[in-house]
Amino acid sequence: MRVYMDVCCLSRMFDDQTQEKIRFETEAIISILNRCNTRSDWELIGSDAIVFEASNAPDAVKKQKVLLLHEGASERLKSNDEIKARAAKFCKTNIKPMDSLHLAIAEYANADVILTTDSKFLKAAKRSEAKVHISNPLDFYLEVIKDG
Repeated sequence: MRVYMDVCCLSRMFDDQTQEKIRFETEAIISILNRCNTRSDWELIGSDAIVFEASNAPDAVKKQKVLLLHEGASERLKSNDEIKARAAKFCKTNIKPMDSLHLAIAEYANADVILTTDSKFLKAAKRSEAKVHISNPLDFYLEVIKDG
């Protein structure tokens, strides 16, 4: 299973855990990251877009933690002309530029899924012609454990 998590997904565990939805998403993300670290058939995919976006976060502590999580990626892709062209097409479907770049990278990497906690990105990407499954981490994890 090739998994790409965008920055809002990677930073979810550093958000206010008193909110039930955030706490449940965090538990799912931790479980998915654990699978990526312990199972040879699961891998976390990273990218220069994650590093760029996380590096520009206003919260220095959260930024460092997200970048540390990203270090665990088994593969880190660099944006290229093909990825940028695909991202530009996603931008035309009302997906924000950074989200478009994440989606294009996940697609280029042949990820099985791109995970996000950004509901606007999720809805827009599901309407796009992306060739990668996009999901909220909690929904995705519930699917995975249901299927065994």
